[in-house]
Amino acid sequence: MAWNWAAFTAAEPELAKLAEERFGSFTHHVLATLRKDGSPRTSGLEVRFLHGELWLGMMPGSPKARDLLRDPRFALQANPGPGKDPGPGDIRVGGRAVEVEDRDAKSAYVEEVEPPEPFHLFRTELTEVVRTYVEDDTYLVTQVWRPAEPVRTLKRT
Repeated sequence: MAWNWAAFTAAEPELAKLAEERFGSFTHHVLATLRKDGSPRTSGLEVRFLHGELWLGMMPGSPKARDLLRDPRFALQANPGPGKDPGPGDIRVGGRAVEVEDRDAKSAYVEEVEPPEPFHLFRTELTEVVRTYVEDDTYLVTQVWRPAEPVRTLKRT
């Protein structure tokens, strides 16, 4: 079963809310894709949470779009923001990007987002969501969610 954002939110509403807030705090985030030779590529990207999905939109023919069309695996890191204040922590989402070719789905996206056209649109199938933060200036805490599993919390000094 593919887990979209709505399924993740139903399973882990608190972590999903923190993730959406973190991504919503800034416009640009970092997308990691895999080049043809398997090496990583990082690119800036805007994301949207609409209709129970995490959407990735990008210019047609862009290197990141070509990467995802060839190999759908990605990692998406929320912008950590300015300065040294880590706020609620770092959020990373991993998964597979599935290109949306359905005209109705793309039209609904265009209505809400008004992206420059033409564009590639991908919906995401999640394989993990990770939050890392500092607790009490003492512990580095990592919360890891994977489909059909509860959040696992790791703490270290």
